[in-house]
Amino acid sequence: MMNYIKRIALICIIIVFALVPSFAQKIQQVDFGPNVIVFDPSMSAETIQKQINRVYNSQRFAQFGNERYALLFKPGTYAVDIPVGFYTEVMGLGASPDEVKITGNLHSDAYLSGNNSTCNFWRGVTNFSVVPSDKFVQWAVSQATWFRQMHIEGNMVLHQHSGWASGGWMANTRVEGTVGSGPQQQWISRNTEWAKWTGSNWNMVFVGVVNPPAGNWPNPPYTRIPVVPVIREKPYLQVNKAGEYSVRLPSIKKDSAGYDWAEGSVPGNTLPISKFYIARSDTDTADTLNTQLSKGMNILLTPGIYGLTNTIHVTRPDTVILGMGLATLRVDTSNAGMKIGDIDGVTVSGVLFDAGNADPPVLMEVGTNNIARHTGNPIVLHDVIFRVGGSGIGKAQVSLRINANDTIVDHTWIWRADHGSRVGWMYNRAARGLVVNGNNVTIYGLFVEHYQEYQVFWYGDGGRTYFYQSELPYDPPDQGSWTAGFGVRGWASYKVDDGVTSHEAWGMGIYSVFKKGDIFLSNAVEAPRTPKVRFHHIITVCIGANGGIMNVINGIGGKTAINCSGNPKITDYPE
Repeated sequence: MMNYIKRIALICIIIVFALVPSFAQKIQQVDFGPNVIVFDPSMSAETIQKQINRVYNSQRFAQFGNERYALLFKPGTYAVDIPVGFYTEVMGLGASPDEVKITGNLHSDAYLSGNNSTCNFWRGVTNFSVVPSDKFVQWAVSQATWFRQMHIEGNMVLHQHSGWASGGWMANTRVEGTVGSGPQQQWISRNTEWAKWTGSNWNMVFVGVVNPPAGNWPNPPYTRIPVVPVIREKPYLQVNKAGEYSVRLPSIKKDSAGYDWAEGSVPGNTLPISKFYIARSDTDTADTLNTQLSKGMNILLTPGIYGLTNTIHVTRPDTVILGMGLATLRVDTSNAGMKIGDIDGVTVSGVLFDAGNADPPVLMEVGTNNIARHTGNPIVLHDVIFRVGGSGIGKAQVSLRINANDTIVDHTWIWRADHGSRVGWMYNRAARGLVVNGNNVTIYGLFVEHYQEYQVFWYGDGGRTYFYQSELPYDPPDQGSWTAGFGVRGWASYKVDDGVTSHEAWGMGIYSVFKKGDIFLSNAVEAPRTPKVRFHHIITVCIGANGGIMNVINGIGGKTAINCSGNPKITDYPE
């Protein structure tokens, strides 16, 4: 009997030892592909720095390049310098920023000469802390960049040596020292805290910011909103001590201010990595992604360019699609690149939609109608970026259409390219950037530029926009080619339909940079004249010596002067 028991025990031991390697192997087999580089604190600083420098040397000047990278830091302390180039995302893998500490520096450096950062696009950092060995973190950026869930144990500046910059976005972040905005043209900060903010230019918006700067619009041009009415923070990748990866899905929060990770993690739920299909651009298509979505999987898009010849259909509530390293969906179909059903709780984050030459009616469509309500569990888009042209001929009639009620957009740049490859009035054709049909849609950080008709057209009721930045198209060949109708010059940048009964927007900057003379816009903003359609803090600017904007909103506000010598402002409309 004892021998039998011993044999059974021996068999159990053998089984356990046989299974342990398989479990370990399973954990180790999370394959993010060659363009995701994972750093461990046991690695030497020299080894890590060499990898960082290799990526930066590849991406520093690759404004329209094809490579995409994500640099991931496991929890621990690192003594490295992190420059961030194009199509690069740097992420900490802790439950909060304080689990990954960089002692050294983090910086985005000016791409153009003369310390000019106005083309510093397509890059982001998330979820780690920095102790700057220099005087400050230099985050000199413009559109399509994010600074999320960060802890800066010192100061930071939003420019390089007082050169121009045209950003930007900061959220769920703590800066222990001073944020110096310098000549940064515009900026939005949401759910952030700092010791001090200095500087202003055209349009600075603070939503749910602890200790915002003193002063009132228009001098300085500060817009302060005490609380964020509703938001779900961006999902993020994390890893525990056992090496198990998961995705943290933050909870919906209402009427919030300041960052939310002081207790050690962001409130929410954790989804194991086994619930995600890890997509690769060299093998996956819309069809393979749709197959995985139909199986109930979420999608983790690793860095790369995914050519879509069909539409990605998101039909399951609470689906999570999370991009890494500016994962790019190139829309090479005459249909939408992605369609989300009229369902609860979908999040799409960190994805760049790039128009191909097929000229679809829309690049991304959210919801099918505006009948159902999603108040308690809305669809949320974070850092979802759109591009028409620049990397080649691109065409799309509309970039983003939102039909679902209660949708939240948390930072987007919707861009018809004004420079790059095959850019021109007859090449990268695109009528409208954003069309909103849904009711009660909320947008934080709305950047829309250069579309050939309306940049934004809002049909739904109850819409809210916190910060708007827009440049009109540079390239109308003449006034006759750019008119919304008889007696109207151009197309308003921000248009609210005459049938809308309620709408509100805060902190809006609308600029003209016409390449040819004698081209004007009648109104930067057009909206119905009704008490519940309200606007706060609008500025118009004419950059250069050509044309300009005749009025700020609905025939009032006055004309811009050339070379930024006169920038009309409206404090409140209606007064």
